[in-house]
Amino acid sequence: MTPLLPALQDGSGPAASREAVRFGEHTLTYAQLAAASDALAARLAGAGRVAVWATPTPETVVAVVAALRAGVPAVPLNPRTGERELAHIVADSAPSAVLAGAGDVLPPALDELDRTDVDTSASATAVNGVGFPEPSPESPALIVYTSGTTGPPKGAILPRRAIAASLDALEDAWQWTGDDVLVHALPLFHVHGLILGVLGPLRRGGSVRHLGRFSAEGVARELGSGGTMLFGVPTMYHRLAETLGDGSAPDAAGLTKALAGARLLVSGSAALPVHDHERIAAATGRGVVERYGMTETLMNTGVRADGEPRPGTVGAPLPGVELRLVEEDGTPLADPTAEGAVGEIQVRGPNVFTGYLNRPDATAAAFTEDGWFRTGDMATLDTDGCVRIVGRKATDLIKSGGYKIGAGEIENALLDHPGVREAAVTGEPDPDLGERIVAWVVPSDPGAPPPEAELADHVAAQIAPHKRPRTVRYLEALPRNDMGKIMKRSLGA
Repeated sequence: MTPLLPALQDGSGPAASREAVRFGEHTLTYAQLAAASDALAARLAGAGRVAVWATPTPETVVAVVAALRAGVPAVPLNPRTGERELAHIVADSAPSAVLAGAGDVLPPALDELDRTDVDTSASATAVNGVGFPEPSPESPALIVYTSGTTGPPKGAILPRRAIAASLDALEDAWQWTGDDVLVHALPLFHVHGLILGVLGPLRRGGSVRHLGRFSAEGVARELGSGGTMLFGVPTMYHRLAETLGDGSAPDAAGLTKALAGARLLVSGSAALPVHDHERIAAATGRGVVERYGMTETLMNTGVRADGEPRPGTVGAPLPGVELRLVEEDGTPLADPTAEGAVGEIQVRGPNVFTGYLNRPDATAAAFTEDGWFRTGDMATLDTDGCVRIVGRKATDLIKSGGYKIGAGEIENALLDHPGVREAAVTGEPDPDLGERIVAWVVPSDPGAPPPEAELADHVAAQIAPHKRPRTVRYLEALPRNDMGKIMKRSLGA
C-alpha cells in the first residue's frame, strides 16, 4: 500500500537531510520530522481520536504527521474559536487527548481532555525501530469542522484516499515536484493551509516555509531566497497588490522581483477579484492561478501551471473529478455552456469526503441518490470546460426581474471603480423584482464615497443594466472570517 507521506517512511533515505518545514528560525529536516512524529505516534497508538491545537508552529505539523503515522484521526482546532463553538466540537468529536505545544495556554473547553505536549526535538533513537503499518485508504485521516454558517459546525470525515487523490491531482495540474519550496501564511486548522500547504509539500518530498504571520516583506524574503510557490487567499493577494501599487512603496521593488521569480502563485478559498489579478500581473508579469475546493471535497478544479492564468475562472475539473451543473430540481443543465446558463455544482470522485461525523441525516442530504455531492456553489461553464464560480446558492445567487444573477461579476465591476476599495453584493426581498441587488461598499476615500447613482451606472455600463445595484450601503470594513472570506450573512443581519 502506497504511503501517504513516502518521504517520511525512511528517516535515513535520500531526503533525510532536506528541509521539510520552516517556521521562522525553527526548521525540521525530514529526518528530524520523522523522528519527532514517530516518537509521538508511538504514544498515540490505539487512541480513538486526538485533537490538535493548530497554531502556526512546527508543533502542529509534528502532531498531525504523528497522528497520520499512527493511523489515528486528528481533529484540528482553530485557536481563535469561541468557547461555545469549541465546546460543541469537543463534545461532538470526543477526542481522547489534545496535542499542543508546551507553552500553549488552552481554554477551559479543553480542561477535561488529557493533554500531550508535542516535542519537536525527539532524537532518531526515540522510537527504537517501531514501525507503523500504512492504514487503509478509506480510514479517516482528519476530521475538519465546517464554518457552521447554517447551524453548529459539522465534522467532515476526510479519508486518506481523498487527501492522496487531491494532492496527486494537483501534482499533475501544477507540475508539483520535490524541488518546490512552498511559501504561505495560511492557518493550519483548515484544508487549504494544512492539507495543501503542509501535507502537499511533504507528500512530494519538498519543503514548506510558513511565515507565521502574513506580510508582504515575509513573502518577498522567502520567495526571494529559494521559494518557488506561493499559496494565499484573496485578502493576502489584495495586500500584495496594494504594496506593489505604483512601485513607490519602500519594499515594492523587492516584492515585484520575488513574485516575478516565483514558479507559481496560487489563490484559493474565495474568488480573487479581477482587479487584483490585473494589478499583480501588470506589476510582475506573473499571473495568479486559482483553484476551487471545499472542506468536504478537497480540490475539485484548478488552473494548470502550463496554461494561461484566466481571471475569473477556477480552471477545469482535476484528474479523477467528475463535475456537473444542475437546475434547482437537480436535473443536469441541458447546455451548461449556453449564454446565461447558471447551475449548482455537483461533484463526485476519490477526493470527496466520507460523510459528517455523527450526522447521518446531514450526510444523506448532502448526496444525490446516484452519489453526487451537492456543493451549494453556483457556476457557469466556459466552452473549454473551465468553471466560473458565481457564488453560494444561499447568498450569492440573486433572482431579480426574472434573471438569475451572480453576485461575483457585480462585485468585480464595482471593484473596477476607482472610488471602491472593497465590495460585496447580496440580494434582498423586493415586491416588484422578487429580489433587488444590494451593494455593500468600502470607499477608497471614506470622506468622499462615490454616489449611489454613479456606482449603479458604472455596473450597468460594465456588464448589463439589469445587474446594477438598486441599493448601496457604505461600510468601514467588510466582515471576514479567518480565511478572508466575506461573511455575507453578517451583512444581512
